[in-house]
Amino acid sequence: METIHIYHTNDVHSHLENWPRIKKFLAEQQERHHQKEEDVFLFDIGDFIDRWHPFTEATRGKGNIDLLNESHFTAVTIGNNEGVNLPFEDLNELYENAQFDVLLANFFQQNGSHPSWVKPYKIYHSKKGTRVGVIGLTAPFAHLYGLLGWKVTEPIEELKKWIEKVKAESDVIILLSHLGLNVDESIAAEFPDIDVILGSHTHHYLEKGKLVGRTLLGAAGKYGYFVGEVTLNLNEQKIITAKEAILYDSKELPALNHEQELSDAYFNKGKALLNQKVTTLANPLTSDIFHETEFSLLLCRALREWCNTDCAMINAGLLLGGVSGEVTVYDLLEICPHPINPCVVELTGKELEEIYWQSKDEGLVHKHIKGLGFRGTLLGVFVFDRIIHHKEVIFINGTEVDYEKIYTLALPDMFTFGHFFKDILPQKEKKYFLPEFLRDILKWELQK
Repeated sequence: METIHIYHTNDVHSHLENWPRIKKFLAEQQERHHQKEEDVFLFDIGDFIDRWHPFTEATRGKGNIDLLNESHFTAVTIGNNEGVNLPFEDLNELYENAQFDVLLANFFQQNGSHPSWVKPYKIYHSKKGTRVGVIGLTAPFAHLYGLLGWKVTEPIEELKKWIEKVKAESDVIILLSHLGLNVDESIAAEFPDIDVILGSHTHHYLEKGKLVGRTLLGAAGKYGYFVGEVTLNLNEQKIITAKEAILYDSKELPALNHEQELSDAYFNKGKALLNQKVTTLANPLTSDIFHETEFSLLLCRALREWCNTDCAMINAGLLLGGVSGEVTVYDLLEICPHPINPCVVELTGKELEEIYWQSKDEGLVHKHIKGLGFRGTLLGVFVFDRIIHHKEVIFINGTEVDYEKIYTLALPDMFTFGHFFKDILPQKEKKYFLPEFLRDILKWELQK
């Protein structure tokens, strides 16, 4: 009999407050299994980095890669926070010092070849000679990857191309999937030769895994709240006789001495690296989720100017605080941590007027938002540049709106993902501006 242990993390999103304890736990588990001559694999299933954290922002994610190296991870796949939230060169260099494999079958350079730091799959060998085939897939934000200079393909089609080859070379097949639970369940049903799918992206957690047919699904939630373990038992013919999944709650793992100081050190190191002066303000700029301010108007105007549009719209909740005196790069990250890009849509005057009046809905103003790149809490009031109303009439740049005319509107990309203004925006063609985040636009405006 042979026992193989697989530990996995996913969607940590640079929540490094839990990492010191996870690091210690993984080290102890690896040592325990090695003493029993049992094989151990460590996998991260993407979105390990998130640029809201100053350590990640300052090192462009390379500091996070050092953490994975220190814990001796076997391999990772990437999520959208690595893939579409880093400029081309930063992603291309992210893993240059990685001491683990980056497995990603549906990710390519524009010429159709895998970059040097990517393998579509890899076969690992256990101490007893069992061949463990591991393949990685990531969510196909094809348009956004294309704007950054990469090419990402439809994951199921890519899996079809590789699965027979991996099967021929493997006794055990593991999929690292940054695709979401529903897709993982579909893959398990369609590809029963896959023994284990380690999932992510939708931040789901499976306390004891989930069997779909003969395939075991595992997932460990988000933010390092859990660490997952899958245990495989194999007989002498290298056939799996039992498999189980469990989760370890990070809060219940043994605490470290000076644990808070360790996680604070990551934060403070990043803060120090970002202590670069942007400008000095003569007067403070304040933020208010429920009222338009000079600061929110400044950001909205900057967005319009950057995108060169007729008008612009933002929500006040994007600004999580104000700035005064000397403003640093860190200050801008602190008040605008969102990985949100500028976007432009073309609208008729009639559609633009409809969006304007919908934005006045109090329910929308007080709406709690999670995801979509938003790192705040409430949406807040909507702020406009070059759009006003007077006696129920809308004016665009001082002229009464023409219902038949086409106008260009600059807005944060979060409003184009199908959750807002559903009868108008989802159907529109969007022009995304990458890799700039809103805080980059804010920096540009303040430096002017």
